[in-house]
Amino acid sequence: MPDYRIAAMPPQIPAALVEKLRRVETATIGHSQHWGFMDRGIQPLLRGKRIAGAAVTLAIPGQDSTLLHHALGLLRPGDILVVDRLGDDKHACWGGGVTIAAKAAGAVGGIVDGPCTDLAEIEDSDFPMWCRGMSPITTRLYNLGGTLNLPISCGNVPVRAGDVILADESGVLVLPAGEAEAIADAALVRQERGERSQERVKAGEKLGDISGATRMVLEALGQNG
Repeated sequence: MPDYRIAAMPPQIPAALVEKLRRVETATIGHSQHWGFMDRGIQPLLRGKRIAGAAVTLAIPGQDSTLLHHALGLLRPGDILVVDRLGDDKHACWGGGVTIAAKAAGAVGGIVDGPCTDLAEIEDSDFPMWCRGMSPITTRLYNLGGTLNLPISCGNVPVRAGDVILADESGVLVLPAGEAEAIADAALVRQERGERSQERVKAGEKLGDISGATRMVLEALGQNG
């Protein structure tokens, strides 16, 4: 008998928080935090995309995508489907048909810890996807089972249904829903400070003087007099 374990759909993220997060670069958060970032092998298929939303978590075994097809019918506008492939790196569970179904449901993106296929169709749909590259070998409807909206691992990071996903060209970040706004606020402050520093460099100042790096080097060399 197939083993399906399905929990309720998670709460979604307030629209105001989504808009705030979409102004935040993952790399900005990476200046001050080292946890929650998926393995860098999970890369974007489309350039210039940044998405934020609640994680809908899915785990499916290597050759089977039965539960994925079912989950597509449950997605809501603003959701991000995060797929744990349970270690499989051969079979592409996500292609053109899944992309069209996810976009039609209003999902804003997908994250797959494994390969995808049908890159041209994903590009034509303008649907933001992150995965571990491409594969021509696809999954089938074998009815083996899987989990939906239970804890998974994606990109070597634990993901719970309702966690906040922030993804852009630099990578994918998972944040607890209760901490996301404070982290976003701090990141926006850092970004504004960085923009001011860039303007100072353009005006002729040295980056090492602005950041304090030059002072540190000179003090270490005993040349701070």
